Amino acid sequence: MRTTRALAVSATAVATLGLAAPVALAWNSPSNIVASPSVVARGGQLTITVDGCPQGGHATSNAFAKTTLSPINDSRGTSKGVATINQTATPGSYDITVNCTGKGSLTKPAAFTVIGGVQGGLGGSNSSGATPTDMAIGGGLVALALIGGGVFWMRRRSDNKF
Repeated sequence: MRTTRALAVSATAVATLGLAAPVALAWNSPSNIVASPSVVARGGQLTITVDGCPQGGHATSNAFAKTTLSPINDSRGTSKGVATINQTATPGSYDITVNCTGKGSLTKPAAFTVIGGVQGGLGGSNSSGATPTDMAIGGGLVALALIGGGVFWMRRRSDNKF
């Protein structure tokens, strides 16, 4: 009977330690860096979330200035910050390095991708004004409309004579 109790107590202790170990490890160092959105234009904002960083810290990258991470006081010890992508950032993938106060640092390679900006109001176009191709297509459509209108008018005129 004593052996059975000892085994039950041992199994309970092992199970408790097994369940508590991941939580203890998560609080021991930063983990799970999430950059949202994963694709952002130059000048856009990027939200950085880090688990295991209960006292906050800062995030750095070649695409944005040093950004402060503030704790949000949840069960995972999460910190969050918002970075603004530099207007001069070249398109491509970028790493994020997070330094948590008293917890160390962690780097996530290729955490997000920067794309080139667009010119608002021009539908993303980088040219200004109509191109020669645009002018040729427009001129052809106007000529076709004039010819079609003339044929329709002439035909209607001949129908009225009878």
